[in-house]
Amino acid sequence: MSVPLRTPVRPSPRAAPIRVLVVDDSALVRRILSESLSRHEDIDVVGTATDPYVARERIVQLQPDVITLDIEMPRMDGLSFLSKLMRHFPLPVVVVSSLTPQNSETALRALALGAVEVIGKPGSALSAGDLGEELARAVRAASQARVVKRAEPAAAAASSTVFNDGASGAAVGIAALNATNKIIALGASTGGTIALEQLLRRFPVDAPGTVIVQHMPEQFTRSFAKRLDQLCAMRVQEAKDGDHVVPGLALVAPGGKHLVVQASGSRWVARVKDGPKVHHQRPAVDVLFQSVARSAGRNAVAALLTGMGADGAKGMLMMREAGAFTVAQNEETCVVYGMPREAVKLDAAVQVLPLDRIAEALLLAVRITTA
Repeated sequence: MSVPLRTPVRPSPRAAPIRVLVVDDSALVRRILSESLSRHEDIDVVGTATDPYVARERIVQLQPDVITLDIEMPRMDGLSFLSKLMRHFPLPVVVVSSLTPQNSETALRALALGAVEVIGKPGSALSAGDLGEELARAVRAASQARVVKRAEPAAAAASSTVFNDGASGAAVGIAALNATNKIIALGASTGGTIALEQLLRRFPVDAPGTVIVQHMPEQFTRSFAKRLDQLCAMRVQEAKDGDHVVPGLALVAPGGKHLVVQASGSRWVARVKDGPKVHHQRPAVDVLFQSVARSAGRNAVAALLTGMGADGAKGMLMMREAGAFTVAQNEETCVVYGMPREAVKLDAAVQVLPLDRIAEALLLAVRITTA
């Protein structure tokens, strides 16, 4: 497959609508996606394609800003097309996939290959009524993403070690003390799956108990946690209500639920809760960070990574004011410099660092406050 090369450019503010190409073998899905997106004045569906071969021609003809891509298609599957696209003609891609446990590993693979977002296909976890706003948000995030030409995807490093072995005011006491154990809180959205993988792979097996919110649909977070568990020295699992936040364990908020941390004596417990969406998200980074500020205070450190919007900025400010060490990812290494930028604007971040320096900074801060 050969298409003209295009040099990636830095995203700039848009005046014109976002041009979208919808790629799906189902006529019904193409119609639903097109109609859902066309309801938004800032989005223009410029064409559709039934498979990757048609999509290749439409990309050359229409020069879309964003592509929505199905995974299961005739003649060439979506993952193969995505891999070729990101090597030869990189464009922001939103994968539209059925939200099932069977398909979640495939969706995570798509993110690893360079897709910016993954959302639910109509008829799975999202109804047609819910789809419009969710899809539009994903397209807007993708349109601001920084995409680069990729080499052939590498397999997971062989050297990776595999280890498979509420009350808001209750934590004032331990939050104000210098406890032996610490908590690391991480928040991310667009581009965060890869950023979190890179960060967590730098953590040692006995890293402080870690709690994570990655904006991700239901069904995907368990597979995401399982993948991280296979790649990282510390154990990683999807959080369950009542899990203890302990050294050597990272807990990923389940999709569709908020994750909060509460004090239990001198220890911390993860609580998985329902509740309204915050910044259009559930789980929300602000909900987690605010709970960590109340429950752990100076015993916590936090990083806010790549993502669109403002989720996590106010929560990070609350953490800093409670004595926590906080880091925002810098613009140059973000896929979308949205959430970290809002934290910087609020002066919520003690440091602003490139992704490859964040793990070291967090672990150093933990050692300093423990000494």
